Amino acid sequence: MVTKMKMSDLLPKNKLCELTINGNIARINLDRSDVYNALNTELISELISIIKWTSDRSVSRNSSLEDSEGEKYLRVIIFTGEGKHFCAGADINMMRDAGARSVEENRVDSERLDNLFHGLWAHPCFTIGCIQGVALGGGAGLVSCFDYVIAEPGTRIALSEAKLGILPAVIGPYVYRKIGSSNFRRLSMMASKIDSSEAMRIGLIDFVVESSSYFGERSKIIAQEVLTTGPMAVTEAKNLTLVFDRWDGSDEDLRNWTLDKTSQMRGSEEGQEGLSSFLERRKPNWSSE
Repeated sequence: MVTKMKMSDLLPKNKLCELTINGNIARINLDRSDVYNALNTELISELISIIKWTSDRSVSRNSSLEDSEGEKYLRVIIFTGEGKHFCAGADINMMRDAGARSVEENRVDSERLDNLFHGLWAHPCFTIGCIQGVALGGGAGLVSCFDYVIAEPGTRIALSEAKLGILPAVIGPYVYRKIGSSNFRRLSMMASKIDSSEAMRIGLIDFVVESSSYFGERSKIIAQEVLTTGPMAVTEAKNLTLVFDRWDGSDEDLRNWTLDKTSQMRGSEEGQEGLSSFLERRKPNWSSE
């Protein structure tokens, strides 16, 4: 029997970012504003730890809305960056050190970075990113992993790696899925910043507010909308997308798979609750409204 996590468990220890919990919503704030929240080994490791902690305490991972103490499990994660810029990419000292390291040592660093992006992209909760200033390189990678992205008019995003003679390879799969082949190729080769209008046009961001002071208001609106949906369905939607992305069978096999998946979800506890609440004209037990 798998032991379910508790929300009262000790939070991960962090120096360069902050995790706060308010009911079923968690907020993660990058807090290296003196270097524009640049990603160094310590910050990357802290984020990996936080992402795992929040994933383990999500509704879908525990198949329950609350833990054994009656505290709500997590359903929405909101990411912010302290200061003028969301994330300026890799820390300059980390990039300098990379030039003196062996291929094997750089591989270890790359694996750590990939653990961050994959953990965020596959997070069972709905993730919202609030992006001000610049999001460069790894910062653009973070943006690509969020389920919903809010930016301000002055936001600038770039796959800036080619300016340094390297590639956006580790972040590549996530950016590629977000904006598609043609846009990914163009931005990777040019490595120049695009503004919020262009980023919205190609699907890298979802909404532009007047200024960063409206991030809280907009993220609250989106979070409340998500909280009206089935939390297991939200996670399964991510899994469904992954299946579609990787499907290499026949169309007939895919159709049969979707029939099986639909039947499975309808017969699930959440599916039964959703259908019952609809027929009985009441709110489902997961709704925040």
